[in-house]
Amino acid sequence: MSSPKTLTLSDLSSAVAGEAVAIRVVRRLLPAGGAEDKVFPPTYVKEKQSATKYAMETRKVNGHDVQTVLLDSVASQANRIEEALLEGWRRQELSFPVISVDFRGAEGLGDLEQITSLQAPHRVADAILRDSVDANGTPFRQTSVGLACTDARPNHATAMFRYCPTALLFGVWDSTGPRGGLGAKFQRVLVSEIVGYDVVAGVKVGSRIDPLAIEKKAGPVFESKLDEGDWTSIAAEAAMENGSPKPFSRKGAGDKGSPATINHGNIPPSIDHESGGVTMAYAVHTVVISLAGLRRLRFQQFTNGGPIPAGERDAAETAARTVLAALGLAGVVYQNRNGYDLRSRSLLVAAAPLEFELLPNDGGEPTRFVVADVAQLLREASDLAAAAGLVWEQSVVTLTPTPKLVHLVAKSRALKAAGSGEDEGAE
Repeated sequence: MSSPKTLTLSDLSSAVAGEAVAIRVVRRLLPAGGAEDKVFPPTYVKEKQSATKYAMETRKVNGHDVQTVLLDSVASQANRIEEALLEGWRRQELSFPVISVDFRGAEGLGDLEQITSLQAPHRVADAILRDSVDANGTPFRQTSVGLACTDARPNHATAMFRYCPTALLFGVWDSTGPRGGLGAKFQRVLVSEIVGYDVVAGVKVGSRIDPLAIEKKAGPVFESKLDEGDWTSIAAEAAMENGSPKPFSRKGAGDKGSPATINHGNIPPSIDHESGGVTMAYAVHTVVISLAGLRRLRFQQFTNGGPIPAGERDAAETAARTVLAALGLAGVVYQNRNGYDLRSRSLLVAAAPLEFELLPNDGGEPTRFVVADVAQLLREASDLAAAAGLVWEQSVVTLTPTPKLVHLVAKSRALKAAGSGEDEGAE
């Protein structure tokens, strides 16, 4: 097999202009502990007919039915790629627009530092941005940037390109904006997923030996009348409820009033058949960047607000779409550098170096390629778009959280510290 070619900006621009329908990665992965090692997929709420808490399904592979399991979903992969892009941006290796909410001045929330449009779940349409203000105290939605992003559409994408181009890659639906369900909606053009093949579900065991040998019958333990978040085993020091000492409880920590609620006592050996990990023949990481999807994005205006003349529009739109494709490639390359440590006991390694494929429109053979310097490719592409009048915002759009948002976060943290917060998501 011949060596892959090194992608140039000209190659990418020609592909985006119409020579190719997509860029693809199909990459085999194996557990870091070896092919026979167990990995743990993300867990979900178990349906009645399901044997496990995993997203298992049967897929066709070479004409045969094969049991598979989802190891990392499209949404989770989008978040990981955005995180990789953010790391490259923070190291000043990659340059692209970012909107940021700065929590460093909020009392008790400084550890949050800055939450950016790459971290907010709904990107530029997220409530974190909505409930923040600019330096003049103007709510984000009412700022020039917020208004421009709210008005953006797939056929009028210049503002989103200027201020939050990652939303054009990973998709966004402004369903909570002033237009409700009719708000700006951009489909994903970069889709990534990791699936395990030829899977056998396993079991896991659990137990705990308490060196203090505290027995369950040593309880009950009570809520302290001095601090509702603390416990006591002395009835005279307990808070009262309906005339009796109030049993101590903590969500997800054993029976109310038992020593297990305060993490004391033995846990008998047990076997978990529903989330005991899997062994598999291999995993596959599949990435598709839809160039056809990028071609649906239209740019009617230059970033200075002026209309793009008809004779210049094709070139300008191709330049904008090319820089978005380069940004997507950068995300995949930087994610590869981060590796595939998906969660506890789910570390995967690639079986071969990262290669891409260009899929031609005519159904011909894909063209294999590598990217020598993706940061340089992104710089060249953004310079080309800027020369065509479509310029990325160079300065960070910085917001600060409103007092009501700060209060809500602080209250939520207090509830979690007291042990009464909601369960975390599985993925």
